[in-house]
Amino acid sequence: MSDTDPATGLHHSRVDLPALTIRALKASDLSAILKLDERAFGPGRFTRTAYRLREGVAPDMVLSCVATIGGMLIGSNIMTPIRCGGADALLLGPLTVEPAFRSRGIGEALAQRSLEIARETGARLVLLVGDEPYYARLGFKRVPFGRLLMPGPVDPARVLYRELAEGAFADVSGQVSRAI
Repeated sequence: MSDTDPATGLHHSRVDLPALTIRALKASDLSAILKLDERAFGPGRFTRTAYRLREGVAPDMVLSCVATIGGMLIGSNIMTPIRCGGADALLLGPLTVEPAFRSRGIGEALAQRSLEIARETGARLVLLVGDEPYYARLGFKRVPFGRLLMPGPVDPARVLYRELAEGAFADVSGQVSRAI
């Protein structure tokens, strides 16, 4: 099965993976996720702004998801509580898929599941740093320039948000910080 991504025009192969399971994150998954993130993003990942927001803050185990095939972890999406100005929000990511399993819709399925759970539990706003063409498919939009101040250097075109409740971003502005 294959399709063309309307946002990018790229052709993606999607392979049915009947043994794929998406489930809630468990504490026992964290070491495998660290190794997966290291393979995907390298040692420089710790200097990125998004990692600074996660530093010292535990992921939300209810909202974070992993993808497995036959018990092998092949993808993960971490959701971390943050503050945007005076508002509570969530930080989506890192969203990571094992390279051999990319372009099969696994990352999108992981993010979508986390967003569904977040909405069901009453979360109102999600922020991320990522590629707009990819995340626009999930309803993310670019944060207007200057509206949010991120800790550390970040390309403002990559700071995206999604409202899980109508109007949740309307009055949000200011410093983005860890929720400690």
